[in-house]
Amino acid sequence: MPDTLPSLQGQVSDEEWRLRCDLAACYRLVALYSWSDLVFTHISAKLPESVSGPGAHHFLINPYGLMFEEITASSLVKVDMQCNKLTDSPFPVNPAGFVIHSAVHEARPEAGCVLHTHTRAGVAVSAQQCGVLPISQQSTFVLASLAYHGYEGVAFRDEEKPRLQADLGQANFLMLRNHGLLTVGATIADAFLAMYTFEASCKIQIDAQAGGALTPVDPRIVSGVAQAMKVQTGGLGGAFVWPALLRKAGRESPGYDR
Repeated sequence: MPDTLPSLQGQVSDEEWRLRCDLAACYRLVALYSWSDLVFTHISAKLPESVSGPGAHHFLINPYGLMFEEITASSLVKVDMQCNKLTDSPFPVNPAGFVIHSAVHEARPEAGCVLHTHTRAGVAVSAQQCGVLPISQQSTFVLASLAYHGYEGVAFRDEEKPRLQADLGQANFLMLRNHGLLTVGATIADAFLAMYTFEASCKIQIDAQAGGALTPVDPRIVSGVAQAMKVQTGGLGGAFVWPALLRKAGRESPGYDR
């Protein structure tokens, strides 16, 4: 079990350890917010070149078979672009599950984190022809940087990567039709906060559709949000919301930073 593993703190660089703690916290928070699907989705974090070496592309990913609430900083597995383990670990990894993530990381080298979910609300909206509707404040942020990718079956074939990459483009929110949600962030905090907004948009949409006629947001407002996001960075979330979320993880799911 992960709580019996020796801690890697002091065995890896301080920079890698901080990334491990943030990613483990992200997994725990995904579980706390009920976004997990047993063990069947992944969150990947890219190690900076200062850790992995010049030109290297190394990532941290979940040990396959652990529930998200069990994951610790020391149990995360370091892999390359083909999801080959780069360090000893008693846990397996899931190369098939890394296909989507490796495609995104390859196309978007600035992506520090890729977060993928199969939530009930996310899959429900992904199955609707209309996709995300402009009916909430949350949806305006999603629509400002949203792309769609058609369903091609379980995503374990490398041949799907070019099509997924072309559909994603420079968007930070990707709706995988009939499948789920994906967010891209420069940091783990950015990817988590984006997913929080994406998931909220989908929940609100499903609830609103059950209640009668909908009032759409003025398209000019949606366009204005898109324009604002081109010049605005997401630093405030990382500065204020993420530390609060780490405190929440520490209170409600202690031990992630082992």
